Amino acid sequence: MDKILAKKDFPRWLEALGAYDVYAPQLIDDVWNYELATDRKAVSLDYPQTAIPAKKIVFPQREFFFEFREADTDDYKLKELLPEGKPTVIFGVRACEGKAVTLTDLVFGGEIADDYYWKRRNAAVLVGLACASPPSTNCFCLSVNGSPHSKEGLDVLMTDLGDQYYVEILTDKGKKLVSEGGAIFHEAKPPDKKAAEKIHADSEKKLARELKNIKDVPAKLKGMFASPFWDDESMSCIRCGICTYLCPTCHCFDINDEVESQTPLAGRRVRTWDTCQFPDFTMHSSGHNPRPDKAARLRQRINHKFQYFVEVWQNYQCTGCGRCITLCPVGIDIIKVVEKVRDHAN
Repeated sequence: MDKILAKKDFPRWLEALGAYDVYAPQLIDDVWNYELATDRKAVSLDYPQTAIPAKKIVFPQREFFFEFREADTDDYKLKELLPEGKPTVIFGVRACEGKAVTLTDLVFGGEIADDYYWKRRNAAVLVGLACASPPSTNCFCLSVNGSPHSKEGLDVLMTDLGDQYYVEILTDKGKKLVSEGGAIFHEAKPPDKKAAEKIHADSEKKLARELKNIKDVPAKLKGMFASPFWDDESMSCIRCGICTYLCPTCHCFDINDEVESQTPLAGRRVRTWDTCQFPDFTMHSSGHNPRPDKAARLRQRINHKFQYFVEVWQNYQCTGCGRCITLCPVGIDIIKVVEKVRDHAN
């Protein structure tokens, strides 16, 4: 049964979640990001789009796999450093980010599951916030099979009704989380549901950007691999990697051994976010680089999201959050690039 939570009682819910690490959007140094809520009474869900998506909590920018230490001249001691998997709740997850997590689940799941990812992912509860209005002028979730009120990947979906939230419980995780609040939740009534549905319907009409007729784009991209189109479109790129680091679905990483001491030899193996937009991302030890220029790297980003991922998982790898458009320092617009692909004469 759907619930109603008065906004004045929202801090009480957070306070009741003592067994959880609570993350929520917070304004720090003039930038909104998901951060650990040290003062749960100060958490507010009135916020614009965060710079870095919620993926950083389940797939951190930097994590250790194991530590190594020289025991003697012929041996080393290894200690695996798996995450604790402490119960974690992320509040205010936008619909596009909830869907993004389901796509990342596909990448780190499958026949060989990534234990480091799943330790955090299984311990995380995602509480979504339906978008009454687009959090960014560049949102286009409807164009890539999403919506401002999508429930994909979420355990709870909250809709702002003014002085209260309409709370939809979507999974067992969500049911347990809501139960922690006890009597502060009340049963939703038909007028409450009707009000939430109207907000959802109205939100779809407020999206300013649209990427039309993209069903033929995957096939178009296949015929454009060697096209000079990519040279033209990548001309302004400065190879900063913002488009991928701030993307909720990009998941490329690098693995390195960091040496802390030489005698005895000791250090840790670390995984860090990486990006296909960096020149050395595909550099071979032989010195050969199959993506030697900006054109090849932009092609890879667009093809991955609108061709390769579609072929493997039958879904676009873009969820329409618009971050790569809003925050690109040179104005590369993925909507305009894909529209040109759509209209390109192969």
